[in-house]
Amino acid sequence: MCRNIHTLHNFEPAATSDEVHAAALQYVRKVSGATKPSKANAEAFDRAVAEIAHITQHLLDDLVTTAPPKDREVEAAKARERAARRYAALPATA
Repeated sequence: MCRNIHTLHNFEPAATSDEVHAAALQYVRKVSGATKPSKANAEAFDRAVAEIAHITQHLLDDLVTTAPPKDREVEAAKARERAARRYAALPATA
């Protein structure tokens, strides 16, 4: 699940609220060990996602850098290349 959490800082355009929410959701899923909470835990799960997304947005708003913004397409291409090398290096299973 952690591979689904991506860096959100210093991109142009800035991370959207949907991206921040998706990262918060993945974090809560990982910490709780549940991809979908039971009805008894749904309220706590949803509240945690909302609070983490809120705090994450504040963090992103407050961070400063002198580095130029990263391009999403360039970073995605780099990730695809890393994945291709990683999966090419895995032995085939029968």
